Amino acid sequence: MKGVSKYQPLKHYKWGDDCDGWNLVDEDGLSVKQELIPAGNQELKHFHQAAQQFFYILNGTATFEIEGSFIEINAGEGLHIEARKKHRIINEGQEDLEFILCSQPSTKNDRINCE
Repeated sequence: MKGVSKYQPLKHYKWGDDCDGWNLVDEDGLSVKQELIPAGNQELKHFHQAAQQFFYILNGTATFEIEGSFIEINAGEGLHIEARKKHRIINEGQEDLEFILCSQPSTKNDRINCE
């Protein structure tokens, strides 16, 4: 057993428009990732049938759209999103947005884009 980090992840991946992700736990029942969204980027609005998610902001300010409502979450704060809630994360700031994302169960084959 060894520690994991974005510098020693299980796997690194690219997503969206030049966003980065690092798998820290990758099991069917639980997924933990660290992700980075550059300034001015966002993900597509989507939802998960089964997975609930918890986002913990490490750096920057995240703007979340959840079911048409917007909320800002700053570094050192977190946000829980229930399964089946349409959502997306937006980086409207001038710096990289970096966060930990926990999904239970994993979102593998459980993402439905709304756009």
